[in-house]
Parts: sequence; C-alpha cells; structure tokens
Amino acid sequence: MPEIDPSFTALPYRELGAAALGRAQELGVSHADFRFERIKHQRLVVRDAVLQTAMDADDVGFAVRVIHRGAWGFASGVVLTTDEARRVAESAVAVAEVAAEMTATPVEIAPEPVYADVTWVSSYDVDPFAVSVADKAALLVDWTERLRRGAAVDHATASVGQVLETKYYADSAGTVTTQQRVRVDPEVEAYGAGADTFDSMRTLNYPVGRGWEYLTQQSLHDWDAELEEIPELLAEKLKAPSVEPGRYDLVIHPSNLWLTIHESIGHATELDRALGYEANYAGTSFATYDQLGTLQYGSGVMNVTGDRTVEHGLATIGYDDEGVQTQSWDIVKDGVLVGYQLDRPMGHLKPELNGGRSNGCAYADSPGHIPIQRMANVSLQPAPDGPSTEELISRVEHGLFILGDKSWSIDMQRFNFQFTGQRFYRIRNGELVGQVRDAAYQATTTDFWGAMEAVGGPQTWELGGASNCGKAQPGQVAPVSHGCPTSLFRDIRILNTTQESGR
Repeated sequence: MPEIDPSFTALPYRELGAAALGRAQELGVSHADFRFERIKHQRLVVRDAVLQTAMDADDVGFAVRVIHRGAWGFASGVVLTTDEARRVAESAVAVAEVAAEMTATPVEIAPEPVYADVTWVSSYDVDPFAVSVADKAALLVDWTERLRRGAAVDHATASVGQVLETKYYADSAGTVTTQQRVRVDPEVEAYGAGADTFDSMRTLNYPVGRGWEYLTQQSLHDWDAELEEIPELLAEKLKAPSVEPGRYDLVIHPSNLWLTIHESIGHATELDRALGYEANYAGTSFATYDQLGTLQYGSGVMNVTGDRTVEHGLATIGYDDEGVQTQSWDIVKDGVLVGYQLDRPMGHLKPELNGGRSNGCAYADSPGHIPIQRMANVSLQPAPDGPSTEELISRVEHGLFILGDKSWSIDMQRFNFQFTGQRFYRIRNGELVGQVRDAAYQATTTDFWGAMEAVGGPQTWELGGASNCGKAQPGQVAPVSHGCPTSLFRDIRILNTTQESGR
C-alpha cells in the first residue's frame, strides 16, 4: 500500500483539528467533526497532436460541522492557524444557533464505533503527479497521431484528468482517520464525416481508482488494440444504415449498461431522494420507502449491491466523511428492492435499515462543502456460472448489441428514460451483421429491468463509472463506479434519433 504523501503529513491538520473540536465542545455542542483536505487536480487535453490544455489546481482547507441545539452548523476556512480553526468552529456554532430557530425536527445521527487514528490508502502503483507533464503530454500526442492515420479520421482528441485526494477527519467521539486516494480519467476519441453525417468513436475505457499505470500497462487496458481498431470502427459507423425503429432484443455491454444503472438504480435508491429531500433540485424517486421489500424492481436475475469497498472503485474509501467504516450491502435482491444508500442522519431516521447504522455514504467534494449523502459503487452482480457475451448474442434472433455510453435522458423520478451508445450492432439469428446508426433505447425503469432475461458470468463483468456525478445545492460533484456483466433484455423499444429530432 502506498504511503500518505509526506507533503500532506507535514501540514498542521492535527493541531487545527484539536483547536476546532476543543472550541466547539467549549460552546456546548452535542457533536462536532473536523475535516482537513488537500485535493490536487490536473487535466491535460491534446487535439490533433497539439497540447491545448494543461491545468493544475490545488484545493487546501478545512471545515467544521456541528450539531448544536438540534440543528446543523457548518463553516470552513483556508488560513491554517489554530486561531482560525477556533474562529471557524465558532462560526459553525453561530450558524447552528440561527438554524435551530428554523429546525422543526432535531438533528440526530446514527451511532458508529470509534476508530482511533486509522489510515487508509487506495490501491495504485504510480502516483500520476509523480509523472512529468511532458511525458504525459507525449503519450496523448502519440495516441492522437496514431488515430489520425486512419482514412476516416478527420480529428482526434486525447485527454486525462487526475486527482490526488488526501483527507484528515476527527470528531468529538474520538474517531480519527487519515486517507488518500488516486483516480485517473483518460479519454480518446476520433471524429469523422461521412456522406450525410458527422460522428465520432470513443474508447471503451472508464475512469478508475488507479494511478498512471492504467495508461501504460496493456494488461490493465489494451490501448494499442483500441487505437488500432477505432479508425475502422468509425469508418464503418459513418457508412452504416440508420436503424429501423421498433422492438428489439438487446445485448448490452458493461461499457453502456453502467450508465443506465447509475441513472435508474443508483440515484433512485439514495434514501434522501426517495424521501423527497432532493425534490427542489434533482427530483425524487419512484422507489419510495413504502415499497421497500415489495417493489419488483426487475426480473429474478437482478441482484444489485451498494459497495464502497471494491478495489479501484471511484467511490471506494476506507471511512466516509462522517467517520463511518465503509461497507457492501444489498439494494436489489432477486429483483426486489431491499435496501437504500444511507448516511448517518438517514441511518438514524430509518433505524430498521442496516441495523440502525449508516452504510458509509457521506461525502463532500471539497473542504468548502458540507458532507451530503452520495452514491456508493452501485453494481449489478453477474451469474456465478453465467454465459459469455458471445453466448448471450447467440440467443438473439432479432436484436442489437450495444457498446459504449453516449447521451442519456431520464425524468425527475428516475422512471422514464432513453439512452444512446457508441456502437450499435445488428444481431440476426445469433450473429453480428454490422453497425447501425441513430439508435436509442427507451423504457421505464421497472419495465426495462423486468425485461432482463439473463446476466453474463464473472468473465463479462467490468467496473465502469463517471467522475462527475452532480447533486445538491450548492452543487457538488462526486466520482462513482458501477460494475455489471453483459446482459440480455427482451423486447425493448428502439427509437431512431434522427427521425425523433424531425430531421
């Protein structure tokens, strides 16, 4: 396991935490927590072998959150002195004093064991910030040059975002955690024009909780093979016929299905959303709490877990931003809704869930933001002895095989949706017979997952995800992964997007 970055451990967060928590307790709070963070961001963008963007940003600061007189109080600061830490604690208490006059139901949080001075570091080999910008840019330049050798490619882009997030947490109960995680988000895309269309073809890789090794080790992702095949795939796509709308059986690859899981399951099973707490901004959920244990979310082969522990997951951490040790739990079991994602306030509100304990879903995206309930790595489980992707395709007479995510749309209750993709292949009598264009699949959440006839085996399972899941007011952005196998769905409506647009 890599060590915590020494340049972080040299910072005075322990002294600041002791000062802040001590002052909050002097003022009579019932709970206080202190969070110190340094978040390093870097993003490089290359277009047609020319470096266009090289951005670095460091976010360093601390926050104090309290419960006082039954209300939340929160404040943050960036001046790293003990006097400022005490002042910020006083500000948090002052906020709670005002909020108490408007809080009808006193704030309480679910209990959690104390973790005394524990350390956790994510699994990675090469810190991306230890690699020179020149070397990283050279790799991206090479990728775009290789793509542009294809006759169908007019332009090519390559980019990578990198984050090193280091965090210290301490609370008035005695929990102290120090954690560090790394993630990288590379993307490569080729663009071309056909006789009557302009389109693109992107790699099928995902953002991951790994280091720079993800971009250089072919065993982790076969970049060479993708760079070689993308120009040919784009050429085929540009010449492909437009899809005939209608009902199709679908075999959906993890590179596409992860996003459908994110939108129709991940967000729908956040308990704060299901209880209406997000109604003002991001909507509610059809998966309301009164349906727990009875809602037939999907077919009997549907088993979905929430997991903040899976290796290399974007939402994976040792302890969340409320000092809760992270866990894995069931959300959908044999097609039935059986669980939700919880932070400590939600865990107290519904003590019958998870033994009255949070399942570790609190996260703040910066030291200037208060922790909120955020999504775990929500994943569809494979069948232990399930079929291969090729076997699933062989079961289809009239259908489509879908790879790669693209655009999407879903309503505010996470119920009516449509999704497009990077590649749609026609399936005829169990065989792939070439690409089609302009396709989108449309359904309601329960109809779609109810139409899932089979899930692939562990050999088809991949961990996808996104770095930019948005939520809350003020808005916060969180990284999250979603694993799934290739899966077979029967009789799903396919739209022709060009016809739907009226063109």
